[in-house]
Amino acid sequence: MADKKYTYSEIFHSIQGEGHYTGVPTAWIRFFLCNLQCDGFGQKFPTKPETYELPYADFDAHSVNRVEDLPVWSKGCDSSYTWSKKFKHLMGQATGAELAQKIVDIMKNEHNPEGWFRHPKSIQHNHLCITGGEPLMRHAQNAFLDIHEALSIMPGGPIRETHFYAAENLPASVTWETNGTQPLTADFENLVDSPLFKPEAFFSVSPKLWTVAGEKREKAIKPEVVKQYYDVSKNGQLKFVVGQTKEEWEELDEVVALFRDAGVEYPVWIMPTGAREEEQQATAGDVARMAFERGYNVSGRMHVYLFGNAIGT
Repeated sequence: MADKKYTYSEIFHSIQGEGHYTGVPTAWIRFFLCNLQCDGFGQKFPTKPETYELPYADFDAHSVNRVEDLPVWSKGCDSSYTWSKKFKHLMGQATGAELAQKIVDIMKNEHNPEGWFRHPKSIQHNHLCITGGEPLMRHAQNAFLDIHEALSIMPGGPIRETHFYAAENLPASVTWETNGTQPLTADFENLVDSPLFKPEAFFSVSPKLWTVAGEKREKAIKPEVVKQYYDVSKNGQLKFVVGQTKEEWEELDEVVALFRDAGVEYPVWIMPTGAREEEQQATAGDVARMAFERGYNVSGRMHVYLFGNAIGT
């Protein structure tokens, strides 16, 4: 599918801001389209859609020319521009090889002029994160196959303690920031599960709770799908956004049990609700205590702390 073009919303270089790899330099690509909408985030009554306020729905999408100029909305999905068709004119299109080159280009700076994943200064690897939208929808899986093929034939950076350079420009780890509802295609699974696949495959699964995101369980919670990920790679995490209410924590415990019963043993990370810094600060301490007292890991959103309420960070 070398000539096929894929629709994406952003390619940027930052850090990983959440979960296990917080703080690691990461190249990001965000694909367009998602099977969930998560309009319940930030709402007073997440389980009552008739009460929702949705700023993205009222926003004039033609008032901006770049994704980076969009606001971060406090209610509804914080990345609704990656699936709402009203924003599609802001998206880019490129082949897998072109996307691979854009990923390399975004990592270029005075310290890494070639855009190597293996950084020439630190001799540490940048990671690659595939997000969305939903990065495991079929078109995004196909895009990754093409991106990986292109990166595999690009020369890479210096190999530690040798005078040699890597024959390919590949990350040490690839993270998929997924909602955990999309089965892996045979071609994708064959690549990532192969001993010839050099990066770590890390599935960062963020199941969406009915009491938080307003997504019904039968649509949003797919333990059998996440078990497929787990069988491909034991490296990953279950990452939940939760607030302070009893109903949210009761649902969380039920859902975690469903994943455990399905044989998914990824560690659980908890993040406080809120797309913006001010909403997160309002509940972060209480949510953290509720999480660690239950034995769950706690994550903030480091990118929001460092860069504020901004897209592309």
